[in-house]
Amino acid sequence: MSSNVYGPTVADVVGRVLADLGVGHAFGVVGSGNFVMTNALRAGGVAFTAARHEGGAASMADAYSRMSGRVGLLTVHQGCGLTNAVTGIGEAAKSRTPMIVLTADAPAAALQSNFRIDQEALARSVGAVADRVYGPATVVADVTRAYRTAVTQRRTVVLNVAIDVAAMPAEVVGPVTATFAPPRPRPDAAAVESLAAAIRSARRPVFVAGRGAREAGPQIAALAEASGALPATSAVTNGLFAGDPFSLGISGGFSSPTVAELISAADLVVGWGCALNMWTMRHGRLIGEDAVVAQVDVEVEAIGAHRPVDVGVVGDCAATAREVLAALEREPRAHEGYRTPEVARRIAESARWQDVPVTAEPADGRVDPRALTIALDEILPADRILSIDSGNFMGYPSTHLSVPDEFGFCFTQAFQSIGLGLGTAIGAAIARPDRLPVLGTGDGGFLMAIAELETAVRLGLPLAVIVYNDSAYGAEVHHFGDADMSTVTFPDVDIAAIARGHGATGVTVAGLDDLDEVQCWVDSPRATRGPLVIDAKITDDGGSWWLAEAFAGH
Repeated sequence: MSSNVYGPTVADVVGRVLADLGVGHAFGVVGSGNFVMTNALRAGGVAFTAARHEGGAASMADAYSRMSGRVGLLTVHQGCGLTNAVTGIGEAAKSRTPMIVLTADAPAAALQSNFRIDQEALARSVGAVADRVYGPATVVADVTRAYRTAVTQRRTVVLNVAIDVAAMPAEVVGPVTATFAPPRPRPDAAAVESLAAAIRSARRPVFVAGRGAREAGPQIAALAEASGALPATSAVTNGLFAGDPFSLGISGGFSSPTVAELISAADLVVGWGCALNMWTMRHGRLIGEDAVVAQVDVEVEAIGAHRPVDVGVVGDCAATAREVLAALEREPRAHEGYRTPEVARRIAESARWQDVPVTAEPADGRVDPRALTIALDEILPADRILSIDSGNFMGYPSTHLSVPDEFGFCFTQAFQSIGLGLGTAIGAAIARPDRLPVLGTGDGGFLMAIAELETAVRLGLPLAVIVYNDSAYGAEVHHFGDADMSTVTFPDVDIAAIARGHGATGVTVAGLDDLDEVQCWVDSPRATRGPLVIDAKITDDGGSWWLAEAFAGH
């Protein structure tokens, strides 16, 4: 494993220790600063995917970590390599993704280096944890500390390794063994009883599960059934209650009219690992004036951070749900709750956006994005992993494409940046190779990230990319109304032809009759598919239904 004639270096040890600790997959762009560390990772058994841009690699690592349950790693060169990746790192940090960013750094004494920036300050500025390898004597402890922070605190950690430190001789020890897991605190008994009492009193309880509840789905579902509660999710946890006939799906701007009405009529709203923020609660409008609000989270700082709550429980969501269920079994509720036959009928008939009729007039040479997405939902295999880019279009794939469970939906929207979707879809596909990867993106975001289409082609991913192409930054077009739109509108681009130039299958869709090629792609052998790019020329929707919610928060 030696990287030079003198024996192993700090760079070698960094890579091998990360491999020993259990990094699942590495993504990056390799330069001189991170060359040895990346090869040491590979020598330790960590698979590596070379991206075409550090920004794409960051999104790949983020999505891989979210969908696999293992720590993903981004490896970049010092200075410009890190700055190229900052938007993706910011998204991961704001989403509390347990992830390692392994970056080279300029030597401390190289004051005039062109690569010199304050990398630690840069990392902290976007919410990541900055850490460093200090030298040969501490390298194992330094790397272990960074990995432990990522896992136990659910943080994105930027681990800086100066290139002069990386080149120092170091002794290889190991393998290094350590087991880390995030803390799962049990709730206080009094808090459990307070929540149980609120549930007993409620006749229309709604549970909203967020990112912090992804591993507690069965426990929350069992409590919801016993409580007569309707379960819903934040956007990032879409699919957690798939198959439950009383599931409301996504709460917030993506809610259908029926779902929004049912949530707003609740007399108890319980957020499970969910911030109950402006996105999930439509700026508070989904919470009735007289509703009791409760919140369960592992972090005390999260309780009431976005709105006042009546009951706050600091504890692991699964443990809390189990203990509240036990309390209810000791003293059951005296009524059926929200799970009535009439509510069941309404959910079955109109809770899904697919059940809401598409009423727009057809337009020559353009396809309605809702009708298109409903048709694709029927064509594409149900066992899928869906990733969503950001933009005016994003409600359509988020609401009109079904997902099998919470690991079938990857929603990288914490930073609200367009252009992360393609990298997200690649990382998700590598995390779950057993599922069909699907990406919903706009023309702006897709063209911003187009370099990574070559990565998908090179990897042979059977990735279906739906490009909702309105030849504009549609969010701005609809938000600013009658203003001069020449800065945010563009000539029509033949995205299907560009896709074919990258080696993918490109299909132009201007109407539902143009989907035969998509069906042929689905019917072809998986091993020979490669990426499919659907250039969907969509009609003007007049501003997506969720768009006013998004801009109200700006």
